[in-house]
Parts: sequence; structure tokens; C-alpha cells
Amino acid sequence: MSDQGPLGPGWTVVLRRQPVRIVAGQAEGGYTDEFEIICCDCGDDPGLDYREVSPALQRIRGPYPIASGITAYVQHARRHPSPRVRRPHAEAIGRGLTPVDRR
Repeated sequence: MSDQGPLGPGWTVVLRRQPVRIVAGQAEGGYTDEFEIICCDCGDDPGLDYREVSPALQRIRGPYPIASGITAYVQHARRHPSPRVRRPHAEAIGRGLTPVDRR
């Protein structure tokens, strides 16, 4: 979850503080006391203002007070299971080998 600032690589769904408005992809005029869910897997674009997205995406976005937003975020994120992160050395370590032993 993020309430402001740049999002990390690989994110698909985030709960953020709702900006007053977005102009040219940037928050302008500060932030409200409400939160919104942005879900790229559902086709949302974090650079669009609430009024610029479809009614279906507006329903996902909210707005939510923080406690309800967290609950809605968790429920929504469960609909989009993230791919497993593959760790290159996990298989070798599981067999008792160190990365050096894998040569």
C-alpha cells in the first residue's frame, strides 16, 4: 500500500490517498482524507483523475475512509494473485547446497 509517492516496480494494486485532482498525470491541489484503490489488473491508470475513469473503475476506486479502504484493498488484491517470485538459489539451498556449490 502507498499513500503518496512513486510506486515500486511490479505493483498492480495499491491503496493510496485520494488526490484532490490529477492534471497531466500528477496530483494537484493536495490530497483528501479519503483513500482509493488503483488496480492496473482491472485496467485502471494511476495517472487518470477519478472523473476520467469508467464507472466500473470508480466503484473499485472508492473513495474509502482508511479502515474500510484497507479491508477493500485486501479483498480486491485477493482477486489478483501475484505470480510467485522465483529465487534462483532456492532449489539448491533446499537441497543443502550453497550457490557456489551449484557450478
